[in-house]
Amino acid sequence: MSAARATLSRRRAGPPQRAWVRLPSGRRLDLLAPTPLDWTDADLATGLARTFRWGGHSVWPEPLSVAQHALTVLHLRRARAGGPLGAAEALRELLHDAEEGLINFDCIAPLKPFLGAAFAELQERLRAAVAARYRLPPWTAEEKRAHKAADVAAAAAEAVHVAGWSREEVRRTLGIRAAVIADDPLAAAYGGTPWRPWPPDLAAERFLAELTRLEAARR
Repeated sequence: MSAARATLSRRRAGPPQRAWVRLPSGRRLDLLAPTPLDWTDADLATGLARTFRWGGHSVWPEPLSVAQHALTVLHLRRARAGGPLGAAEALRELLHDAEEGLINFDCIAPLKPFLGAAFAELQERLRAAVAARYRLPPWTAEEKRAHKAADVAAAAAEAVHVAGWSREEVRRTLGIRAAVIADDPLAAAYGGTPWRPWPPDLAAERFLAELTRLEAARR
């Protein structure tokens, strides 16, 4: 038997490939069979704060985290709701990209078609685990439209104010028709320089505080 065939044979006979990741808390998240108990709220906040939008590209010294984006979407959704959001609905907004923090990957749009069905299935398993853990209600058609409008508005603003796209590029290249808002909703809530990305530790702290508050309000 050749050396190459012997190596291949040993690999096939060896233990199965690892499909879990170790989280800061020490818990193990099985990416192929995730359960709602595989992470802590702090693990999720840390993961989202260390996962970056726009491929990590930014006109600022810092990249924009998914944690900060999630808070932006939540604040926009609240401002446009015409009334207070219930705790469950607000949680759903805050956690709309939660699976990205569990795998530390926010795929940019041009890459998605190349990742295939297996990656989409992995994401869906993680979304289901998140929904089960936080008891997130399913979207109604109206709620989904309202969420999507806030999410797209956040993306348009981030493209210009964070990633450095021009307004014309946002429309023609990204295909986003939403108006680019000037006012950063998080600056009004937290202070600081409008649209500047937060350091990961600050993003994690603020995301976790909001998550904890909403969970307590729901109880």
